[in-house]
Amino acid sequence: MEANTSPFKAVVQIILGSSSIARRTILAEMGYEFTIMTADIDEKCIRKDKPEDLVMALAEAKADAIISKLQTINHQEKDVEQTILIAADTVVVYEGVVREKPSSKEEARQYLKDYSGSHAATVGSVLVTNLKTGFRKGEWDRVEIYFHEIPDEIIEKLIEEGIVLNVAGGLIIEHPLILPFVKQVVGTTDSVMGLPKALTEKLLREAL
Repeated sequence: MEANTSPFKAVVQIILGSSSIARRTILAEMGYEFTIMTADIDEKCIRKDKPEDLVMALAEAKADAIISKLQTINHQEKDVEQTILIAADTVVVYEGVVREKPSSKEEARQYLKDYSGSHAATVGSVLVTNLKTGFRKGEWDRVEIYFHEIPDEIIEKLIEEGIVLNVAGGLIIEHPLILPFVKQVVGTTDSVMGLPKALTEKLLREAL
């Protein structure tokens, strides 16, 4: 979407409640200007049986933590009519088990070996809150990813580089090293990266 096609962007302050570089990139690609705030929460304390429930609960917790922060500072910019907060979370599901960020290089290595010649899914949430009206709505999105065999040397390069340690399930399909071994993506790459564009746009429009 072009930056000048949405009539509400000029009068709305958007806050992205995430430190994820991928989410920042996606929201910028959508044509939005925004500020970044991060939530200081212990994600390990929030547990749900279903991945869909987990990502929604984590997005809610992130949003609540950021709103608490905002209440202590004057966040409303001059000439801004409304402030919209976007929170999101993503997990990987492999053989029915939820995977978050790997806790070690060894765990990341095992995750990647598991995906080789197999498949995994990402479940991601987007939660949009209008801080003026109190409107809040969130939804989740699921993507299935199928892999060719991933050579051990590729896995080792990814581990050495370290970026896989900072993403849910060690899964980063847009990385040039892993991309050739992605067989099929049933869903959208932006959702795998952490912010499904169509869902985010839909929720933003509903919030205004």
